[in-house]
Amino acid sequence: MKSRWYKDSFFYQIYPRSFCDSNGDGIGDLQGIISKLDYLKELGITAVWLSPCYKSPNDDNGYDISDYRDIMDEFGTMEDFEQLIKGLHDRGIKLIMDLVVNHTSDEHKWFKESRKSKDNPYRDYYYWRKGKGKNGKKPPNNWMSNFLGPAWKYEEQTDEWYMHLFSYKQPDLNWNNPAVRQEVADICNFWFEKGVDGFRCDVITYISKKDGLPDGKIKLPLIGFEQYCLTDNYHKFIKELADRAWNRFDTTIVGEAMGITSQNAAEYIDEKAGELDCVFSFEHTNCDRYLQIIPHNVNLRKLKKIFARWQALPKTCTPTLFFENHDQPRCIPRFVGYDCKGYFDEAAKMLAVALYMQRGVPFVYQGQEIGMTNLPVKEAGYLKNCDDRERAFMKAEDVYEDVLSVNVLKSFKKYAPFTLPIVRKALSKVARDHARTPMQWSGDANAGFCVEGAKPWMTVNPDYVYKNVNLQSRDPGSILNFYKRLIKYRLGNELVIDGEFNEFYKDSKKLYVYERRKGKDALAVVCNFTGKEADFRLPEEWKGRNAHAEICNYDEVLPLGNRKLRPFEAVVYKI
Repeated sequence: MKSRWYKDSFFYQIYPRSFCDSNGDGIGDLQGIISKLDYLKELGITAVWLSPCYKSPNDDNGYDISDYRDIMDEFGTMEDFEQLIKGLHDRGIKLIMDLVVNHTSDEHKWFKESRKSKDNPYRDYYYWRKGKGKNGKKPPNNWMSNFLGPAWKYEEQTDEWYMHLFSYKQPDLNWNNPAVRQEVADICNFWFEKGVDGFRCDVITYISKKDGLPDGKIKLPLIGFEQYCLTDNYHKFIKELADRAWNRFDTTIVGEAMGITSQNAAEYIDEKAGELDCVFSFEHTNCDRYLQIIPHNVNLRKLKKIFARWQALPKTCTPTLFFENHDQPRCIPRFVGYDCKGYFDEAAKMLAVALYMQRGVPFVYQGQEIGMTNLPVKEAGYLKNCDDRERAFMKAEDVYEDVLSVNVLKSFKKYAPFTLPIVRKALSKVARDHARTPMQWSGDANAGFCVEGAKPWMTVNPDYVYKNVNLQSRDPGSILNFYKRLIKYRLGNELVIDGEFNEFYKDSKKLYVYERRKGKDALAVVCNFTGKEADFRLPEEWKGRNAHAEICNYDEVLPLGNRKLRPFEAVVYKI
């Protein structure tokens, strides 16, 4: 039986390549993570989500797996992994790994065999189809890759095309084949038996494609999305995998869930369904995007409505709470606008309060706890920066490493070069690379990520000199120490874990105000999302109640009542 331990946990996502380099090759590794386990314990973390560390040629930084039962050479060995999991468990920290099984690498042995001939036993592990048009030289359908271009690649050897919803080096697995489904269950059980506590399942909603693979609607940003997201046999496949692996252990299974929203979430994550425990939905991270890709200022009212819908789900459905991960740019200044100059720390702390006082499973991404920001690429210079200090501005083509960013720049340079200035400005705010810069441990060379003289695999953000773990550890008022207090306050707190959610001032463009109530006790959460003072009037429900401030992001704590909230002020009162 599942204990559902995730309901009172605080997760920390580690992107191994960028976390800590132990051997001077400029690439983060497992021994580097092991060296920082006490840091995680001191932060208060109770569970880690580890991005892929399996064997991989790294076309998509580990999300293209060539061997699911071995460790990437750059990261270490299986012995290192076993030492890591023991070190985590000895500190009371659980571990979930990334499960990337919508696709493999084209260098996986299954695909190497599959491409040899049409009658190879592994042929049906993937989607192979005849092309359309004269001589079959057009893709089998009109689906687009999530990384731009057609979702098909032609192979001359067998005169057929294979499907890849991402890079052409990431061919999609055919889950209609029972052998594929059993392979995936066996992989899960292999890691469970090593002591892994669960999985975060990469693009898990894509595993079932529409029968016949019909053309998709001409709809941006992705043509074909409705034909491969949450279709046909999705529930059958997930229930089967849960029965064969996930539910045989006391696990937490988190799905990356394009297509799942607050309106349909209960169908996929209700405890009674026995499928996923919770999901990463991206409704709230699209509050600053047109067509999910073109950046604009965050709409606070829209953001609050999305949060409220997730909070209104039955208690048997658990939301996730996150602003950042390896696919999302940094949350400062993204969710607070570009008027946080002079109030950067207050804004970072306010966002933490606004998010993590809600019901759900909290996730913090490496560096978020010290306020790491996007790379200062040259094209972002037209924006008001959050910090006044000098920063070295770099050209986009010199810093972006991610396959998606590289493909975008190449494609627009080739087909629409006149749009490049706009594309570069957009990437300066939305590129996945911004979350993948090396972790800033100290003010030493390379931010303490790797030794002096080594060359980090990716550009270090130049603000590491004054924004790093060492400095903030010594400052009681730092973002890092605020996160420590907030995490400690949340863990074991029944009001936060299970209290009812009631929101006030829903139409306000400046304030986010809500309560968490259980019986006669309540927590009042008051947040100012602007860099200016904002008028606050006490809701009727809170009048005449005794109130004690539990958390505040300013040194001077002001009482609950009618007053002006300070720029980016956040307070949690027990009432």
